[in-house]
Amino acid sequence: MVAQENEMDFLIDDGLVISKGRIMAGKSAKSERNLVRAIRRALFQFPDHRKTVRSFLQKSAPCKIMIIATSISMAEKITRALELPSPELIIDITEVASPEEIINARRERHEKGQHVIPVSRTQLRKNFAGKLVGHLRGLFKSVDREEGERTIVRPPFSFFGALTIDSTAIEDLVRHVVSLSSQIDAVKDIRVRSSEDEISLEITVNVTPGKFNFRQLGKVQQKRVASAVRYFTGMDIGSVDISFAEVVLP
Repeated sequence: MVAQENEMDFLIDDGLVISKGRIMAGKSAKSERNLVRAIRRALFQFPDHRKTVRSFLQKSAPCKIMIIATSISMAEKITRALELPSPELIIDITEVASPEEIINARRERHEKGQHVIPVSRTQLRKNFAGKLVGHLRGLFKSVDREEGERTIVRPPFSFFGALTIDSTAIEDLVRHVVSLSSQIDAVKDIRVRSSEDEISLEITVNVTPGKFNFRQLGKVQQKRVASAVRYFTGMDIGSVDISFAEVVLP
């Protein structure tokens, strides 16, 4: 309804680019086998997936796109990944759905594990690994049957419970990435600080002279750590601060 009222050319939802009920590019996050991969798929963090969708949108430009996201932060991550401009208009779910509709939708998702994808069942059969439960016809009349159809699915992974990434897991990941450098003699300390939308890292190491001077070495490690943590956890990185405690001579 929102897409039609705003004359959108495409929807981006859960890793898919959709037009008039048809999948134009991408892969559904709901087809992933676990929740972490599903999150990364929805945020276009897989290079091949991201490249395919970027290429399709570039060929389709100029166009109007509506991104369906669970937060403004998520929408911004998707626009950055797909190299799209910042959103011109943000519509909150409370502006287009009643409190009762939102409660019912949450119940379907959290109690029954059922989700709605705005494409037809025939389209999803080619693109989905979970269970196709049923379908809903849209409220708008259309000469295109698939345009008004929505499919109810049950993903192969479960949304029950909470997903928690412990700080020690992030520390182990950082320690592994930093230790790969031949110029890092020892990792002395790692501190992880988190806020609502991002994490910051403070890393203290001992170093040895080598290919990079110490300023270059610090910059290289900053980029490697930020990239690895962002890729494996799906979290935004606020800062990566690296301190050299000692210089160890051969």
